Amino acid sequence: MATDIVIAQTTIDDEGRAEALARGAVEARLAACAHIDPPFKAVYWWQDAVRVEREWRISYKTTRDRLPALAEWVAAEHPYEVPQWIVLPVDGGSEAYLGWVAAESGPRTEAR
Repeated sequence: MATDIVIAQTTIDDEGRAEALARGAVEARLAACAHIDPPFKAVYWWQDAVRVEREWRISYKTTRDRLPALAEWVAAEHPYEVPQWIVLPVDGGSEAYLGWVAAESGPRTEAR
């Protein structure tokens, strides 16, 4: 069952910045929620060298409609020159949860 819900992910090297990126996107109603994973080691190529750094992963739950605005917001707020930005489709889930994500990812309306 395909849905209009996606999980978008980025990483960052500071727990406080991770919380700011998560909170800011949720407060702006670009995502219904954001999970911050505990720190992990990232091993990657950057500027002709292999780097090993500690990072936190932020997973945003949002809709395909809100995804472009979320991507633009994260790009503007993120300090990395080339931040990770990947999008994973949500192929199923409870109707109640998926409905909640859809409702809370959009602008606030008078009826809420």
